Amino acid sequence: MAVFTPVTLDDLSSWMKQFPLGKALAIKGIASGIENSNFFLTTESGEYVLTIFENLNFEQLPFYLKLMRHLADRGILVPAPVANDNGELVVSLHGKPAAIVSKLEGRSQMTPVPLHCAEVGAMLAKMHLAGQDFPMYQANLRSLDWWHETTPKVMPFLSDELKHLLCAEVHFQDAFDSTAIYRALPRGPIHADLFRNNVMFEGDRLTGFFDFYFAGCDTWIFDVAVTVNDWCIEVATGELDVERVRALLKAYHEIRPFTNDESVAWKPMLRAAALRFWLSRLYDYYQPRDAEMLTPHDPAHFERILRLRESFPVPPLTCDV
Repeated sequence: MAVFTPVTLDDLSSWMKQFPLGKALAIKGIASGIENSNFFLTTESGEYVLTIFENLNFEQLPFYLKLMRHLADRGILVPAPVANDNGELVVSLHGKPAAIVSKLEGRSQMTPVPLHCAEVGAMLAKMHLAGQDFPMYQANLRSLDWWHETTPKVMPFLSDELKHLLCAEVHFQDAFDSTAIYRALPRGPIHADLFRNNVMFEGDRLTGFFDFYFAGCDTWIFDVAVTVNDWCIEVATGELDVERVRALLKAYHEIRPFTNDESVAWKPMLRAAALRFWLSRLYDYYQPRDAEMLTPHDPAHFERILRLRESFPVPPLTCDV
């Protein structure tokens, strides 16, 4: 976990007065995440999550929090942000932007089977449809422009083989981004980081998606690819589990049918999703920031996934296979 900005109950004694939640009774760092400082917060009115944002600024954050509020109001199972007495969702704590959201029930399902993947696929499709009329726009901040900006920062640390792999994949994605097929892909707000540890279950019942702070407007099929590359793989190898892939895609397709263009884009988007997280893990590994409890993820995991998605066939989007 990353706790870049420690918070104590004494820090919250006056700060909490602006929220309709009563006094803070306990606070504890959350053992996940590497971008923000996250805490379980117990108040007189219940359990919440407090986040201090280490990279996003006051201008960027309303997109994420208002998107969560928009989705929650439409029945999507996501944390609901709590406004202060002035109606503000983003407030300052220790000079940094901070927010409080409701805490979801359950726990992360780290060993999913096809049933769990189907639940995730169905809710992801519902989320995409519910976000269609969200009025705000913000690009996916970890997409192609960021890949170009970040690649030179990690190149000095890589072997010649890895330099070639990274440059070749960025070039491939540049070329695909310029095609008519890519431009025709359905898009809207996406989660962009829907890994196993960002979804809660009670038994086999999905209770919510959380951690929307990589969300942005991008292609829906990229969001599906990010999700499949985590939920539907054998972790030790990165290989796709066909049964889990089929379960997730079928459940998604039944709610929001895939288009022909998305079928063509499917393998390139699986590659793009692998590249995005390989590159971010390379950056976090070689350009670390100071933080309590921070252990960067192993970049080699998504390097393996990228190589596999480049070299081997993937289950198609059609749900009749």
